[in-house]
Amino acid sequence: MTHSGKSAHPAVLYLLSDSVGETAEVVTKAACSQFDAGHVELRRMPYLASVYQVEEALQEAAATANAAVIYTLVSPNLRKALKIKAAKLNLTCVDVMGPVVDALTQISGLDPRNEPGSLRKIDEAYFNRIEAIEFAVKFDDGKEPRGLLRADIVVTGVSRTSKTPLCMYLAHKGLKAANLPLVPEVTVPQELFQVPANKAVGLTIKADHLYEIRRERLRTMGLAQTAEYANYDRILEEIEYAVRIMRKIGCPIIDVTNKATEETAAKVLEYYRKGAELR
Repeated sequence: MTHSGKSAHPAVLYLLSDSVGETAEVVTKAACSQFDAGHVELRRMPYLASVYQVEEALQEAAATANAAVIYTLVSPNLRKALKIKAAKLNLTCVDVMGPVVDALTQISGLDPRNEPGSLRKIDEAYFNRIEAIEFAVKFDDGKEPRGLLRADIVVTGVSRTSKTPLCMYLAHKGLKAANLPLVPEVTVPQELFQVPANKAVGLTIKADHLYEIRRERLRTMGLAQTAEYANYDRILEEIEYAVRIMRKIGCPIIDVTNKATEETAAKVLEYYRKGAELR
């Protein structure tokens, strides 16, 4: 039974796009996360370039039980054709991009380009992202301390606080992020203390949560869960040590307990932008 008391039926969502279809997929997955997993199948249908292809996709959706259509078509002609055909087939359809484009047109007085794939055009921002990704890989896990002084953002914290995923996420935003694990037995490189506080961020986590994460890590690696790595007192020691270093740097500290990488990144970006205003 679902939370509403209704019995659940497997649903099929067709994602139609005249480009890659990533936008429709991201929005749809966000909506699906509000429901119990396992009840929705996504079928992406990208690069639809003609009315015939759109209508063919709709015919397939109409022939599928419990199906609906989510679409991001920038072409007004394709959108119009889809709406007409969907109405004839009595299909549930959701226009992800159209209302936003229409609203921008109304308030700005400008006409949209109506070019599929504009988000993915190779431009300066694209090359900046590639450079940032390469930077994050090169200076991951404190491999080269000199990278700390070249980074837009430096991320520190104990092991298993998702420093690497966070840096990769920031890299996709075009920011060069380096990360450095803080371990009591390893001397902190002097470069870390030379990084301006508004360009650094520390990650901490509740000891109980980190304890479970590390025990699971050992289990998946086939190692004994009695290892020092997952010792509770040791974890407390590591967290306390890391927080002392972060306070010495004077950087913001974020508790990542039960936080998704995107949530942590949003906070980091907020701190970074405030810091940029001061620089």
